[in-house]
Amino acid sequence: MPLSPVLNRTAALFLLLNSPFAGHAFDYENHRLINELALQSLPAAFPKFVQDTAARERIAFLAGEPDRWRNTPDNTFKHWNAPDHYIDFEDLEPLGLSADKLPPFRHVFTMQLGEARARHAATLPAIDPARNQDRTRELVGYLPWSIAEQFSQLKSAFSYLKAYEEGGTPDEIANARQNVIQYMGVLGHQVGDAAQPLHTTRHYNGWVGANPNGFTTSRGFHSWIDGGYLAKLPVDAASLRTKVRSARLIRSEDRATAEPSLFPEVLAYVREQHRLVVPLYQLDKEGKLSPDQPQGRDGRSFFEKQFLTAAQMLGDLWFTAWKEAPADTYLRSYLARRKLNGSGPS
Repeated sequence: MPLSPVLNRTAALFLLLNSPFAGHAFDYENHRLINELALQSLPAAFPKFVQDTAARERIAFLAGEPDRWRNTPDNTFKHWNAPDHYIDFEDLEPLGLSADKLPPFRHVFTMQLGEARARHAATLPAIDPARNQDRTRELVGYLPWSIAEQFSQLKSAFSYLKAYEEGGTPDEIANARQNVIQYMGVLGHQVGDAAQPLHTTRHYNGWVGANPNGFTTSRGFHSWIDGGYLAKLPVDAASLRTKVRSARLIRSEDRATAEPSLFPEVLAYVREQHRLVVPLYQLDKEGKLSPDQPQGRDGRSFFEKQFLTAAQMLGDLWFTAWKEAPADTYLRSYLARRKLNGSGPS
């Protein structure tokens, strides 16, 4: 006797959540596709080594790297890695903080957060130490900062690559290029995380608190979105590839700022995805995320749009990092002196 749609979904969730690869297997395929689409957006003028078959495969594979880091139980490592995957915007207001005034500096924000928690300690819910071994429950997440900081790492890699290409050895050039590939691939993960609206909200795994709209409170909702639903109804990758536009600079070249930070643009991108939290829950409420129901296929277009949004943002970040990479004057000077002295790696 066939299972009802509800039981089908429940059974899928049970298998997903009790799998040793829960939250990783299908998530990787989605992240990988975002990196692949972003690669397609790069213009012909972009460094050719990135378009090499092996490089493209490496960049696609690295899309899943920050999730693979979850395989270690070290709390100090979890404390660093976990908050880089999310930001719970709703948790700012009870602390008297505003998403409109977030500083571009991670540690300045952390200080503001600690001061705000101290001011509002009497009204904040207690934190269970047993469920806070990695000391992340005091935090609201660092997703925008993670993206902006990784962008700068890539920008730096392009800077010293250009210097090595001018005056370095073949091995130095090859190593610098591998670093560019590494930073490009890993950056794709957080950009993709942001395009999944549940990474931007306290309602990341079922609605919590007041629930006037009657949205699902299932603790398997996040895994259903990442793994269950998209496993049953994968996005149309071939169609998405026809819709990718060419990468472009995120900010205009004539914009003058005292601090050349990409943080405002990154924050705007993450906040835009947060506006889709309620629409995503509404899709679920209407049965549009239940592939066994007649209307269950309707939700797939939502994710196709998000995959394309993430890929375009990622391609723009890669392109901007390359175009705006400053000259590494120190390294260029060092390499010039080394050449003049006839020294260096043999």
